[in-house]
Amino acid sequence: MARILAIDLGTKRTGLAVTDPLMIVASPLETIPTHHLLEYLKSYTSREEVSAIVLGWPKSLDGTDTNMTQPVVSLEKRLRKTFPNIKVELVDERFTSKMAMQSMISMGSKKKDRKEKAGNLDKISAAIILQTYLNRK
Repeated sequence: MARILAIDLGTKRTGLAVTDPLMIVASPLETIPTHHLLEYLKSYTSREEVSAIVLGWPKSLDGTDTNMTQPVVSLEKRLRKTFPNIKVELVDERFTSKMAMQSMISMGSKKKDRKEKAGNLDKISAAIILQTYLNRK
């Protein structure tokens, strides 16, 4: 069964999340260096069936573009070209980093651990983006 993959693009690191085969639950998958993203996705999609890629759409509180909007637009175009048979959708990612941090705090993560494990924040953010997408459907 196909899965849905979510991407929280960052300048240095990118968080990834994926659904279970029934496409009900979003789970953090991995955090990878951004410059390896496309090669990782090619490898992942060769092993797993992916029906859609959900990309976090960065907007500021007032709805204007952020410094990450253009890189996301560029990635969206590359994804559509590289994976023409996989649907690519954008999902508002406002507040996902704050929600991810709150999740880490509520799970008992200490301040020191949260700083050292910034990669966890990225993949948890991707999972929140993906769960938002799933909840909309």
